[in-house]
Amino acid sequence: MAKATHPSNTPMNEEQLPEAGNLTLLEHLNELRIRLTYVAVALLVTTALSFAFAEPVLQYLLGPYAESVNGVVELQTLEPTEGIETFFKVSLLAGAIFSMPVILYQFWQFIVPGLTRDEKRYVYIFLPSTLILFALGILFAWFVLIPAAVFFLANFLGTIFKTDWTPRGYIGFVLRMLFWIGIAFEMPVVIYFIARVGVVTAKALREQWRFAIVGIAVLAAVITPSIDPVTMLLTMAPLLVLYVLSIGLAVIGQRQFERSVAIE
Repeated sequence: MAKATHPSNTPMNEEQLPEAGNLTLLEHLNELRIRLTYVAVALLVTTALSFAFAEPVLQYLLGPYAESVNGVVELQTLEPTEGIETFFKVSLLAGAIFSMPVILYQFWQFIVPGLTRDEKRYVYIFLPSTLILFALGILFAWFVLIPAAVFFLANFLGTIFKTDWTPRGYIGFVLRMLFWIGIAFEMPVVIYFIARVGVVTAKALREQWRFAIVGIAVLAAVITPSIDPVTMLLTMAPLLVLYVLSIGLAVIGQRQFERSVAIE
């Protein structure tokens, strides 16, 4: 007579493991806490390491300003702590850029329990594509958007206004543009994955193009603290192109979602 095996002693295979949908709210919150802890530690370490080269980076960021006024420039501090605040802002941006692979990986680890075995392999697409798009956004902001915006703002009514910017004003402007344009460039990957899980369809994105234009205009206004039309249009143009690209990727993601549902 075969010996009975107690269910608690039976090893569970991968299909028997509890899915993310079976987790309680507290378990989800605990998982989120763990991932945020890893992100915070990575950001803290990379920011601390960035202190070593924050000063040359700060000097490099003055390049568009110097070119716009055809000379060597110095930022005028108006408050005792303004200089050190700017130094830490530059270090924090560098730390955020260097820690982005860890941030994206932790985000993936948070959502991966709710994915199937085949969907988990998309990590090899998700991580490289988001990092590449983030880098492309930063490059576009630095080489195209910021020089044009700074030149326009520095020379606007030059016979009336004297250009004498502060670190908080100029460096804050540049850092916001670099970081948020880099984030905004990840739109196609985000749209693809939410279409892949059936949250949105390509048809809905096409039909809501008017709302998309308004949303992109609002996003451009948030990214660029300036209300001048040159900066706004330069910011909106790539975002509109990325939205069109996102529709194409949503078609692919939607088809893959429909195939997976049909197989099930």
